[in-house]
Amino acid sequence: MKIRFLIISILTIALATSCGSRKDFIYFQDEPLEEGQLSSEPIELTYKPDDILTINVSALDPDTVRPFNLPVVSNNTLDITSAQGGLQQQSYLIDYNGNIEFPVLGTLKIEGLTRTELTALLTERIKVMAKDPIVNVRLANFTITVIGEVSTPGTFTMQDERVTILEAIGYANDLTIFGKRKNVKLIREVNGKKKFAIIDLTSINSVNSPLYYLQQNDVIYVEPNNARIRSSTYNQNNGVLISAIGTLTTVIAVFLIR
Repeated sequence: MKIRFLIISILTIALATSCGSRKDFIYFQDEPLEEGQLSSEPIELTYKPDDILTINVSALDPDTVRPFNLPVVSNNTLDITSAQGGLQQQSYLIDYNGNIEFPVLGTLKIEGLTRTELTALLTERIKVMAKDPIVNVRLANFTITVIGEVSTPGTFTMQDERVTILEAIGYANDLTIFGKRKNVKLIREVNGKKKFAIIDLTSINSVNSPLYYLQQNDVIYVEPNNARIRSSTYNQNNGVLISAIGTLTTVIAVFLIR
């Protein structure tokens, strides 16, 4: 009787050490607040503090717009080669007040503007001093973060303002087989507040979602499935322990038969 109790106790301990809770592994487990949900309406990318822009101004007469294309004068700026004259053009970091310092025009408030709005603003101001200016604006540090059950989690920076959630996952070399494809979380800052949404990648309708195209500094989190959680909580010593229990049981059985 004592031997049977000992075996049952050892098995119970082995099973207990192999069990784990989802709470130990899943991010963002709180019940989401209703006001924290992302709007389903499409949102055009707008510029925010810490964004880095490259702005190139061209015209039929290059001399008239030369003052608006200052060459790089500091190692703290992002070097971008201009298509006009091969000069390196200065980049513009949006400060915490949402401003940039632009040649000739001075301080410009551009936080919250879209590329179309900023292009129109600069064109309107510059054409007073130059005939028919053409303004080209690019976001040089579009950044997204992909974490969780993907092959290569990390933060990725690209020179493109139109990035889809599938392209972002592609940068992370796709989901692992343990990733929950029906429960991919998208986290985004909107007007200074963090918002979230759930995207089902198994549905073809996800490509028609307004959230399909990402915004600057979006975070994508792929939640692990139950198989990953079980494998992560499995005690590697359990195999040795169970083998020892099996050997012990065999010895006891042989002893009892005798």
